[in-house]
Amino acid sequence: MIESAATLLSAGRYFREVLANVPSTAWNAPGLDDWTVRTLAGHTSRALSTVLTYLGRPAEKVQVESAADYYLATGLANDPRVTERAIAAGKELGAHPVDMVDRLLAQLENTLPLAEDRIIETAAGGMRFRDYLPTRIFELAVHTLDLSRACGLVAELPSDVELEAGRLAIQIASERGDGAMVLLALTGRTILPGDFSVV
Repeated sequence: MIESAATLLSAGRYFREVLANVPSTAWNAPGLDDWTVRTLAGHTSRALSTVLTYLGRPAEKVQVESAADYYLATGLANDPRVTERAIAAGKELGAHPVDMVDRLLAQLENTLPLAEDRIIETAAGGMRFRDYLPTRIFELAVHTLDLSRACGLVAELPSDVELEAGRLAIQIASERGDGAMVLLALTGRTILPGDFSVV
């Protein structure tokens, strides 16, 4: 199995755990920005489903060399299609969201051990599968934390997920030219601007 695959499954299982504790009255409550909790959960679930989808989409050449480059190339944070897909995914979760996520996890548990590294077609272009997986771990980590906060739940990411997501966040910051500022903030020497984000 590709090294990050085990961490992806760890992140997915933790997302499932948080999802199972979302209050039944919270689905239409505010989730993140103008998203509802359901839309946020749908978007987060796509970090699992896209892995399965992209494994079936081979690409001829590598266009994006790293997980950090994926975020620099896509600019997805401001793409309205992200919200459209998140809303659709939220609806697809149906009346029993945990059941849907259980099915995705079962498929991944059966697929990832057999998945060889390959070049796949992603939203940013052709990538090595091993380089794409950290982006899904990052999405699961960050948005599971978002979901926990929106629902007033205590969140504690698995250590392997926290480390992988944190590593990628610093890599993105470095690629953007913000690495020194982030390092100074992490060591208590400065404060990041209120609107700062690596994505």
